[in-house]
Amino acid sequence: MRDLLPPAQISRQSIMDVIDITSGLRFPEGPVAMADGSLLVVEIERGTLTRIGEDGGQAVVAQLGGGPNGAAIGPDGHCYVCNNGGFAWVEDAFGLRPHGIAPDYQSGSIQRVDLKTGHVETVYDRCDQEPLNGPNDLVFDAAGGFYFTDFGKIRRRHQDRGAVFYATAGGSMIREVAFPLLTPNGVAISPDETVLYVSETEPARVWAFDLEAPGQIRKRPWPSPNGGRLVAGFGGYERLDSMAIDREGNICVAAIVSNGLFVIAPGGAFRHVKLPGAYATNVCFGGPDLRTAYVTLSSLGRVIAFPWETAGLRPNFFC
Repeated sequence: MRDLLPPAQISRQSIMDVIDITSGLRFPEGPVAMADGSLLVVEIERGTLTRIGEDGGQAVVAQLGGGPNGAAIGPDGHCYVCNNGGFAWVEDAFGLRPHGIAPDYQSGSIQRVDLKTGHVETVYDRCDQEPLNGPNDLVFDAAGGFYFTDFGKIRRRHQDRGAVFYATAGGSMIREVAFPLLTPNGVAISPDETVLYVSETEPARVWAFDLEAPGQIRKRPWPSPNGGRLVAGFGGYERLDSMAIDREGNICVAAIVSNGLFVIAPGGAFRHVKLPGAYATNVCFGGPDLRTAYVTLSSLGRVIAFPWETAGLRPNFFC
């Protein structure tokens, strides 16, 4: 496993050239930059998939219910959504935040949305007869399948152990590929698709899983708890959320507590990019040259954008 840099060696910068794309959303996450310049986001508390125009205007694409979380475009051009099944919420001077499990929670699911009609269907709600607890984020590979994290649910006195799954877009196959993880959240694939990255929220760790083929992980032996190798672990009180990869292979993972992005270079150097506002959760790259970073500031209901120094990694099914 890679040696970790001590926190003192993390370089820090602040982003000042920030544009407010839109506001007033109900806990936005899962941003997807579209070729026409619009942006798709989920609104977790509202239970919708929402399109944001270049002018900041908002239009509901689909009513998803539960707790829609990560989103990605699949090989059929539809939008696939991880639905965590729903949270309870608290709203105060610090904004809107999830707080435990929804009173009407039943299970999580993977949903497919026809962007032209808004039709929603459930593709998966279980694996090997075990229900999905809280799907959180997903990423498609070049073969047309997708990896997704199941964060699980946190209850008053206990919580689920999380996992990573691989599934086909058509609904014919789903299997668990990594277990156990503690609150797995973001998931991304390296530019050459030989490594799968997963962030854990509560321990603030990033894991790497070597891929032998689509949906096949070459697991490391004990003492690895899940077959992965540890890429980063952040000291102090931090919580990680979703992530994206740029074309240079840098891992850009949202940091909720310090409000910004941790950027982990392929060579192992860390830096922290500080953002204005609070509760940064998700990042994606868009714009004509994929050099614009879009970040959701979820508790404030905002989406911001700013220039990125390298091009983002183009999604496999960009449309």
